[in-house]
Amino acid sequence: MAWVHAALIDSCTASKLQLVSNEAAKEWAPVFLTSVASLAAFIFYQSRLRRFPTAGYIQPNLFRKRTLLGRVTSVGDGDNFHLYHTPGGRLAGWDWLRKVPTTKAALKGKTIPIRMAGIDAPEGAHFGRPGQPGAGEALQWLRNYILNKRVWVRLHRRDQYDRVVATVHVRRFLYKKDVGLEMLKLGLATTYEAKSGVEWGGAEGAYRAAEAKAKTKKLGIWNGKASHFESPRAYKTRTNEAEGKKSSWLSGWL
Repeated sequence: MAWVHAALIDSCTASKLQLVSNEAAKEWAPVFLTSVASLAAFIFYQSRLRRFPTAGYIQPNLFRKRTLLGRVTSVGDGDNFHLYHTPGGRLAGWDWLRKVPTTKAALKGKTIPIRMAGIDAPEGAHFGRPGQPGAGEALQWLRNYILNKRVWVRLHRRDQYDRVVATVHVRRFLYKKDVGLEMLKLGLATTYEAKSGVEWGGAEGAYRAAEAKAKTKKLGIWNGKASHFESPRAYKTRTNEAEGKKSSWLSGWL
């Protein structure tokens, strides 16, 4: 009967061990679940609710993958503006619990410069250079269309001026409109002229078709003699070359 007694002892021991194991599981389960929930919340915050004050805070791996929601705080030219990133939008309390600053002092160092992808608006007067025809109209239209409004920017890359090149959408009534495409439709900009490195956001065909249609209708910058037209790219090339020659001439006299 010794083996029966031993079996009973083993059975009791196993039951006690199982009981201890169950009690331990009950104690550790809340800790484990809390840890998992905290980790998930941290990951969600880092990926979706973390605010990027400037372009420098956007990690390289996010380009071509992320779309940022924010409010346009200033429009400096016909194809670029500054964005105050508001991750999570109204669900995260923006506009009712959290306010976007409105003064230059409060916004300093807290906005992302955005260069609209795939388009080139006429050059305004900068650094002593005269502005191109249509520059004022493009700037005024863009201000009316997006200034102080919420926009979605699809990140493509960072350019040499530390601006974020992005495709921009703004809600107009029930639909989101591609801002660059709308400018092309109205003849307020050209498609971006470059042999390589142009960001289209998958919309090159639509952009070129809109430009061609505006050109045929002689809208905006196309309302004139073709022989007198100078694209923004050609204007920048010409003025840069002229300034380069002027600098070379001056250096010869110094």
